[in-house]
Order: sequence, then structure tokens, then C-alpha cells
Amino acid sequence: MYGEDRDKKSESTYASHVASIIHNKCLSCHRAGQVGPFPLSTYEEVCRHSETIAVVVKSGYMPPWKPVHHDLRYSNDRSLSPPDKERLLAWIEAGCPEGDRASIPTPPEFPAEWALGTPDMILEMTGDFVVPADGPDLYRSFVFPLALPEDVWVKAVELRSAASSSMHHALFFLDDTGTARRMDGSDGKAGIAGMGFLGGGLDAGALLGKGAGPLGRLANRLGNRTGSEQPNQERRIDQALARGLGGYVPGTIPTPLPGDYAMQISQGSDIVMQTHFHPSGKPEVEHAKLGLYLAKQPPSKQLVNIQIPPMFGFGAGIDIPAGQSDFQIVDEFRLPIDVDAIGVGGHAHYICKTMRLTAILPDGKEILLLDIADWDLDWQDRYFFENAVSLPAKSLLRTEIHYDNSSGNPENPYSPPQRIRWGRQSNDEMGSITLTVVATQESKRSELQDAVRDHFSKAIVERFTSGEGLQRMLMQLDEDRDGKLQMEEVPPRMSGPIFGILDADRDGGLDAQELQKASEMLRNLRGGLQGNRP
Repeated sequence: MYGEDRDKKSESTYASHVASIIHNKCLSCHRAGQVGPFPLSTYEEVCRHSETIAVVVKSGYMPPWKPVHHDLRYSNDRSLSPPDKERLLAWIEAGCPEGDRASIPTPPEFPAEWALGTPDMILEMTGDFVVPADGPDLYRSFVFPLALPEDVWVKAVELRSAASSSMHHALFFLDDTGTARRMDGSDGKAGIAGMGFLGGGLDAGALLGKGAGPLGRLANRLGNRTGSEQPNQERRIDQALARGLGGYVPGTIPTPLPGDYAMQISQGSDIVMQTHFHPSGKPEVEHAKLGLYLAKQPPSKQLVNIQIPPMFGFGAGIDIPAGQSDFQIVDEFRLPIDVDAIGVGGHAHYICKTMRLTAILPDGKEILLLDIADWDLDWQDRYFFENAVSLPAKSLLRTEIHYDNSSGNPENPYSPPQRIRWGRQSNDEMGSITLTVVATQESKRSELQDAVRDHFSKAIVERFTSGEGLQRMLMQLDEDRDGKLQMEEVPPRMSGPIFGILDADRDGGLDAQELQKASEMLRNLRGGLQGNRP
């Protein structure tokens, strides 16, 4: 039977079967003015590039889709089904027969304006940024200022790039601190160089808060959570943990969240777009616009993001020796209540190789929520489950991420390999997987949010107070790698509390000795607080 099916596929023509595959899976990127390096709008263009198509389809490089399929399906799946893949390759092997030209289906029309219709709000990035005609890929973050008088709820975010030929992908984040505005244009150009905004310390700043003295604030987090500042601290942490707004990969059409689900944008927030440009051979000027599609009312159930490990792995011990080919971080989170998982996505940089998020149910059953066997920074995405995944209370969520810092990794940004630590630039590293869920019973959502905050706080505090944890974690912010942490290297929300506690000689820098003393002091404090926990 298989041989007969194979024979039928080999008899396929462009008109009968192949054109529809190209239209559905390739044309969104491979058409004039889009990110694809060549168009595939006609039979002649497809034939001309058939050998290249065969190579990239066989290898799985195209269409770009990184998750390995197991039992779950994703609603925004861009991959080729096994039958379509086999049919396309058999057609190329047979010499690309055209078939009846008159019956070739008409290519789909792509909207010239907003794909989802006129947005409820249209935002413009601050300034213009010139993307050069050639040279290395560029990573830059751009600020879209907001002046919201109150919180709003967003169903979808759509990007219109003025430099679409150079745009490779973009990720959207919230900043409620003003940090991105202050960093914007600091090098004389629109935006923020590299990945300098992402993971810039907002969460740690929220942890330290503005309470009754630095040690008192830490005691509150380690101890009984008392104090008038606690609700504000928890709100800031909630905002920090939920600050992702999804992303954009050229050729994809934005998908509104299902049902009445929506993402919250808090009053006073700005949107920051982290962008990867791939020079297209001609100079382009980026002045991007974002369209926000708002919900008419708050959702019946609020989305909760569970990031494992928290803060893109800031406290996970990402410190990878040169030459190490299999460095691993692992983190776990146990669900306190029943939830329904809506979507999932990961983030890392160049030397990440694999990432996996597994849900281990109370009865021992395992569900692979995300399995990426060949991570690629250029094709990170957000994946929505075709059907919500029910996860009962006490289920364990386990993230495993592997890195290869050897010379055998062609994606390594250093040759020869160098030590790579956690950091905000593209040649540093990060690592986390975020699962987006709703509480099955909305009345229990606060229990989940408390557990997420505790997981976040524990990860940071334990790094602060375990041996050399504080020194190693803070030195991850040492961007010039001079072995001393300068105040300008620390995000504004962190610099005041940290330097107020630790800069004993008041020279504006923290050396190894000052950080070591602080580690001992905080470790002792933590030991004294252990018995006070309720």
C-alpha cells in the first residue's frame, strides 16, 4: 500500500498538488518585499529553486518550525505534514511536472495594510534606525511609548516594519519602570544596542523593593512577608513576570488569543520590541508601528505566565566554561492548583542546543509541552496549543536546557570558544521556558500567582545567599568583564539598593572582596530568618 501511495505522490503536478503546498507554507515569506531570499510566486520560480527547496525541506530547515511533534498539536503550526513533505520531494525528484497550467490555483492575497483590520491603538517607535545594506546581523531594541490612563487588555499585537526586507524576527516586552526610555538612544542611535533591555534587572529590582531598609526588605522576602510595601512589591513582581507580549516572525499572520483571553498592559508601561535584523543588500530605515487589538472587557480568566527558570535564567547558574559541549540547567515548578495550559515558548541565545518542558502529573504520566531538539535563536516563537492542556494540581513542570560552548558548535559566537555567562547581549546566554496558563477555577488564581512569586523569589534569594552566589550572579552584569561591577552596569532599579548595601569604600564599584563580604552577611541573615517562617 505504501508503494502505491508513493507512486501516486510521484505523479503529482504543480497544478494538482504542489502549488497549494507552496502557497500555504512558503509564500508568506517567499514573495516580493518579504524576508525570503527569493520569491516562489510562480511555477517558474519554484522550478528554478527546486534543488534548494529539496535540501532545506529534507533537513527540516524549512519551513521554519522548531518544536518536535509528540502527542500535542499547536494551532499556529507552520511545519509540513509528512504526506506533504513526501509529495513535494517526490515531485522535485520527478522533474517538477507542471500539469494543466489553466488549473493552477490562484495565489492567496496578502493584506497590504493591517492583517487583522484597523487596530484599536497604533503605536510608533521612537526615532528612526538605519539598517545597513550589508554586514553582520543586528540585534536592537526599540521603545514604543505609551501614556495609558488605565490598564488595558490586548487580544493581539501586529507589527508593521518599515524595513521588512531586513526584519528577521521581533519579540515584544513591557517595561513599567521607564528603564527602556532612559536607555533609548544612549549610543546616539534610535533604540537600545543588542539585547540590553531584556533581563535588565527589572525583576531583581522588584524583589529588592523600596521598603524599610535593604535588609528589612530582604527579610520580608525570606520571612513572613509583612510590611506596607508588600502589596506593591508583589504587583511589581507580577508585572515583571508577565511582561512578554509575544513576537513576530515574517510571513506569519498574528493570531488573537482564543476565547476571551487577553494580555494585560498596565498603566504607565511602555512596549519594547527586541529586533533581529538581517541586512538585505540595500540600506533600509526602520520606523516600525505596532497595532494593538484590545478586548472590550477584562477576560473571565486572567493569563498567568510561569517562567522556568525565572528571569530568563538570571539566577540559574549559567556560567559555561570554554570548550564544554554539554552544559545543562534544570529548574522545576509544582502547580498548587488545577490549570489549563494555553501556550508555551522558550528563550535563549546562540549556544543553546536543546530545551524541553515536561509536565509530570501526580499519577506519573508525562506530557511533553515543548521539545526543541535543535534550538535556533533566529526562529524562536510562541506556540499555542490546538486544545488547552489540563494539568492537575501537584503536577511538576520541569525545564531542561542544554548548551554547547565547544568549537564543534557552528553557532558559537566565539572562535576559539570563551567562557560564556548569563547576560543581556546576544553573545552572552540566557535560558528559560514560559508556560502560559489560566486557573481552572479563577477564584484560585491568587494561589498560583503566590506560588509563581515564591518560585521567583526563592531562585534569586538562594543565589544571593548561597556561598559565592551573590558575587557570581551580580558579576553576570559585568558587561566590560573587568572583574568589577560599576554602577552604570547595573539597571537603575537595582543600583540604589545594591550599592547602598555593598559599596563599602564608596568608590562607585563593587569588587570581589565587597561582594564576598555581602554574601557572608546575607547568608547569616538567611540562616537567622529560617526559623521565623510560618
